[in-house]
Amino acid sequence: MEIFNEMEERFVDINGIKLHTVIIGSGEPLMLLHGFPDFWYGWRDIILGLKDKYRLIVPDMRGYNLSDKPEGVENYTLEILVNDIKRLSDALNLGKFSLAGHDWGGPVAWGFAEKYPESLKKLILCNGPHLVVMRKALGKSKSQQKASSYILEFIKPNSEKKLMDNNFQFLKMVVFGMVKKKNAISEFDKEKYIEAWSQPGAINAGLNYYRATFESLGKTDDWTGIINVSTLVIHGMKDIALTPKILEDLSDYVKDLKIVEVENASHWVMVDEPELVISNIKEFLG
Repeated sequence: MEIFNEMEERFVDINGIKLHTVIIGSGEPLMLLHGFPDFWYGWRDIILGLKDKYRLIVPDMRGYNLSDKPEGVENYTLEILVNDIKRLSDALNLGKFSLAGHDWGGPVAWGFAEKYPESLKKLILCNGPHLVVMRKALGKSKSQQKASSYILEFIKPNSEKKLMDNNFQFLKMVVFGMVKKKNAISEFDKEKYIEAWSQPGAINAGLNYYRATFESLGKTDDWTGIINVSTLVIHGMKDIALTPKILEDLSDYVKDLKIVEVENASHWVMVDEPELVISNIKEFLG
């Protein structure tokens, strides 16, 4: 595949762990953050569409694929995840850059924008929830409560065993089965995912993102959710995990906000509608 012929891979040492990071393209820097149960390769279609115009930095997040996987839920708090991105950007001397997040990459990107607005040019979310707005939606929306009920299973001890049963059957359903676009995921893609999921400790580490966030619910923290960075939100409206309710109060927290609703796309909007995502990112970044 073209990406593998052109990309550079680095293991970047940050705060005692190594983050496997793919770098490809030239131009203004844009970092892409994946979610669960994904890895850097989840951005493949977007990478192909943007690499001729931007320098793309695409890490495996802490706990995923080839990045280090520290044990303990306490190592996966939002504060730590946000600081990973700050240290990664500093280590690569990015200066001021743009940042995009999908799924769990979303809260990390939102958190980074709140804590380090001076480091960002622009912010992009693809079905990536703003955690403060998400908490509000969970408090008042029965549809979002139902859509998020799977989290109660994810946070249970040893829940990774169920996700790994039958050669990752559940994860295959989540990643391959929810995509709306036919033939969007090749056999080669599926093999790459299984390789990533098979890395020792990877599934448990990914679930620790949920566990750490659940443990913080109701506790006082420093996250206000206020974003002072120009922001583009692209949202697949057929997402069964993140309903449109998570968009309703965003304007209360984000001063400069553009929302693009993609009617026939699932949670995996970058796979269902890559051309639309690419064109909107290019237009937004200029």
